[in-house]
Amino acid sequence: MAQLICKNVALGYEGRIVAEQLDFEVNSGDYLCIVGENGTGKSTLLKTLLRLKTPISGEIRMGDGIQATEIGYLPQQTVVQKDFPASVWEIVLSGCLNGCGLRPFYNREEKQLARNNLERLGILDLAKHCYRELSGGQQQRVLLARALSATKKMLLLDEPVTGLDPKAAQDLYELIEQLNKKDGITVIMVSHDIEAAVKYASHILHINRTPVFHGRKEDYMLSGVGFGIGSRREVMEHE
Repeated sequence: MAQLICKNVALGYEGRIVAEQLDFEVNSGDYLCIVGENGTGKSTLLKTLLRLKTPISGEIRMGDGIQATEIGYLPQQTVVQKDFPASVWEIVLSGCLNGCGLRPFYNREEKQLARNNLERLGILDLAKHCYRELSGGQQQRVLLARALSATKKMLLLDEPVTGLDPKAAQDLYELIEQLNKKDGITVIMVSHDIEAAVKYASHILHINRTPVFHGRKEDYMLSGVGFGIGSRREVMEHE
């Protein structure tokens, strides 16, 4: 079932178009990686899907009963955010905010959901720790747990492994893969790492100003569109 439908969408800011002719669907259980050069609208596309930005033209529709407020979002971190002086528990629980409505407090079910997601990502023992004192990999797990507290169906991730060492990056990629394959959560991830994209994703959207490719990763690997990173054979050996 289509959870997201983009029809001839154009994106931009301050009157300048950065991407256009975006025409694709994302189905339940897909793992879509959005790749392309810097400045081609990848992060802008995620923010537009979340209704944080308005498309210049075209149409974006949600299906499968998903609302924009029910999507888990892990944005790129700034230096200021990495130094945020809150506890891990407070940050993960804040993922339930959209479900609170007008209530000025979290209910028992929301607190249990936050606890379950801490445990799910192996960081329950960090609940009382200050977020700013964690390693980069631990911080990203906390933010992923927060995103999961906002959704049961779809995660949007913007360059989630930026700044992580190779081991922490691989661990996070494997966590995301598990959430997609075992838990059935649809993943839409912006990445500059084409090799990781074709290793973990089911589908690729490669954009420049206009889409260069959209389809299954196997077809992308055969197309040669993204391969300044090594031979197709090298990537397949990682499968």
